[in-house]
Amino acid sequence: MLSTFIIALREGLEAALIVSILYAYLVKTNRRKLINALWLGVALAVALSLGLGALLTFTSHEFSPSSEPAFAGITSIVAVALVTVMVFWMKRAARTMSRELHSKVEDAVGMGFVAIVTTAFFAVAREGLETALFIYSNFRTARTSLAPSLGLFLGLAAAISLSLLMYKKTLSFNIGKFFQVTGVALIIVAAGVLAHGISDLQSLNWIPGQSALAWDLESRFSPDSFIASMLAGTIGFTLTMTWVQLGLWASYISATLFAYLTPHQKVAQKVSINATGR
Repeated sequence: MLSTFIIALREGLEAALIVSILYAYLVKTNRRKLINALWLGVALAVALSLGLGALLTFTSHEFSPSSEPAFAGITSIVAVALVTVMVFWMKRAARTMSRELHSKVEDAVGMGFVAIVTTAFFAVAREGLETALFIYSNFRTARTSLAPSLGLFLGLAAAISLSLLMYKKTLSFNIGKFFQVTGVALIIVAAGVLAHGISDLQSLNWIPGQSALAWDLESRFSPDSFIASMLAGTIGFTLTMTWVQLGLWASYISATLFAYLTPHQKVAQKVSINATGR
């Protein structure tokens, strides 16, 4: 639940901020007649994201026992790659996000309703598709547990609430610091997803070292125990962990965190989005 909450909060807030910026700009520039186009684009992006999530779930259930780990392993690695790219993109883009979105809206306005729909769709779909792909691993790991669903709901609800408060100027906080902290949390979660993906591929002997265990704690803890669930759901440590899993986990998290936390340039400090543009 915790890792899914972090994913949903981070990605949901990114999407909500994008929508808020686009909405506020249309209001500020007296183009309210195009707001319906904005919401249509957002709705289509949400529908596509939900469709991808349903497709991943349905497809994985239809695979044979030998094919399902391959699908899950490859999907996990692709999701980690996408999230890693997006975390670094957001670090660079936060400073100029509003200006770039305003520019895109200005270009789209001249082309009419469909262009605004398309602009909103692609702005939100990127976050939604990434989230659907990333949390698929969490739902698969949890099997029948409702914890990931609860984390997803709470994360999205918190993201929407924060965005609304910022839009109404009820809340103003250091968005750069927020994205930096949640970016670190996402990288840690992504390392866990990578470890799960490696385990799936090792079970097929696509990656060697399945029998070389760094530890085996199944005799000490139940897979359903709190500590086992917490470690597996957050940092990706399971009761049995191979040296290959542990090595790739450590390599990814150390290299990625070092690159991410190395100072590059200051990002936007405080964000307050409202229809007056103040």
